[in-house]
Amino acid sequence: MNETDLTRLLTRAAEDVRPTRPAAAGWERARRVRRARRAAGAAAVAVALIGGGTTALLHRTAPPLPAPAVSPTSTAPPVQQPPATLDQRDDPLGRLGGRVGTPLSARPVGRALALLQPIDRESGAAGTIRILGDDGVVRALDVVTLAPTRDADGNEAAPLKPGSLSPDGRTAAFAQTGEVVVVDLTDAGVRRYPLAGYLEHVVWAGDRLLVGDNDTTYELDRRTGTARPLPVDPWGLVVPEPAHPGDLLSLGSPEDLLAVRRFPAAGGSPDRRPVTNDELPTGYRLNEVYGRGWQRGDRIAEAGWITTGTMSGVEGVAVLDARTGAVTRLLDLGRKDRAKTCCEVLGWSADGAVLFRYDLGGLARWQPETGEVAWVAHDVDGLVALPAN
Repeated sequence: MNETDLTRLLTRAAEDVRPTRPAAAGWERARRVRRARRAAGAAAVAVALIGGGTTALLHRTAPPLPAPAVSPTSTAPPVQQPPATLDQRDDPLGRLGGRVGTPLSARPVGRALALLQPIDRESGAAGTIRILGDDGVVRALDVVTLAPTRDADGNEAAPLKPGSLSPDGRTAAFAQTGEVVVVDLTDAGVRRYPLAGYLEHVVWAGDRLLVGDNDTTYELDRRTGTARPLPVDPWGLVVPEPAHPGDLLSLGSPEDLLAVRRFPAAGGSPDRRPVTNDELPTGYRLNEVYGRGWQRGDRIAEAGWITTGTMSGVEGVAVLDARTGAVTRLLDLGRKDRAKTCCEVLGWSADGAVLFRYDLGGLARWQPETGEVAWVAHDVDGLVALPAN
């Protein structure tokens, strides 16, 4: 038997011999497995680091892709109705009906959220104007005594108007016969601007102040006190969005045809778009508007009387496309237990809801894109002015 055959014989014999120390052999095999796993793990980490570094480098050198634009979608039909019982929404305006805590002269505001002039339901007497500050405190306007506005025939109205509060909430303006009174709410200062006429309207267009009598709108230069006439109907003048105060819009029916008119800031003839109801279900239409219209982008919110197919003269709130005159949304408020001109629009909220007077003593908000209608404030009998958003 040569050496090679002897080696083969001994190898076969050893294959069936179990190790004399099986535990030690097992641990040795386990150590070998662990070493192999560590090596594989280290290699994987190295690959990941290299890949991650490459990815980070690519991210640094290549600009990120822009996020896709998301268009708001509407989940509500064109014609909507409020629920029988409205939910109460937590809103800073909920404090507007609270008690007066201090006069303005003793504690001016940083910014006013709203103005309120209480009106007695029985006598119709107007009370002292109140100011709700951004600190939640209600103040009394004590630095000026305001008379009712009046026309040439002697008809009177309370001096607070829906457009009285400036968009930044720092200034309030009041039309008076023969003058305009401007109050700086941050220092309680008062300035008077003489302007001939039976003045009744005030509207802020950004930081521009527009004042109107029965048939003329003026732009008042508060630095010089001079005023220039504008070819805009003061009754139909829409409160502009503060970010776009250039062109002015009006909504009304001076020619027995409801229409949206756009008056270019550069001058020239206005663009006129008749109001249409084609986007509403058959039988629904906006017949007439009242109160002040409010602009937000290319939309106008306005209260008015509507036809619902079987009934006319129904109270409602409409949203119109200012570019085309089309009524795109309609809130049908019905006729049950509703006083005439119950539901004047008071502006837009920051999140795109329409704020409006809802019956006696209450303010509500309507979200046209979802159909939500909720209470915002109670116990606010009287006239309310909100800043344009």
